[in-house]
Amino acid sequence: MRVVITYGTFDLFHEGHVNLFERARALGDRLVVAVSTDPFNAIKGKSSYFPYESRRRIVASCRYVDEVIAETGWDQKRDGIRALGVSTFVMGSDWTGRFDDLNDICDVVYLPRTEGISSSLIRDDLLRRAAARRG
Repeated sequence: MRVVITYGTFDLFHEGHVNLFERARALGDRLVVAVSTDPFNAIKGKSSYFPYESRRRIVASCRYVDEVIAETGWDQKRDGIRALGVSTFVMGSDWTGRFDDLNDICDVVYLPRTEGISSSLIRDDLLRRAAARRG
């Protein structure tokens, strides 16, 4: 069985997330998604609109996802890959090269991002719209 894993915050769930999961799942028999916890996001200097448990439930509801685990730190990846028997590690192309050190234990694949959509773009658009309404 080929196990594929990907990591991310997955806030403001959108079509780009679905595309990533669909393409990642096509690379194997099982897709595990590690969703960043709120404390880990704070370490990364990020904040999410939805708390971890909501994001975990949303990701788990996607038909391409077989299992969701918590991402609690940068160094968890190597141990998690070994423990779960992962054969392919997948990230979006905006991370190209950042995880090449994992090539010694699994295949590392960077998939193209979906053009024109991201949680950051959605957040920025919502803030612009709110500001325009205020005046």
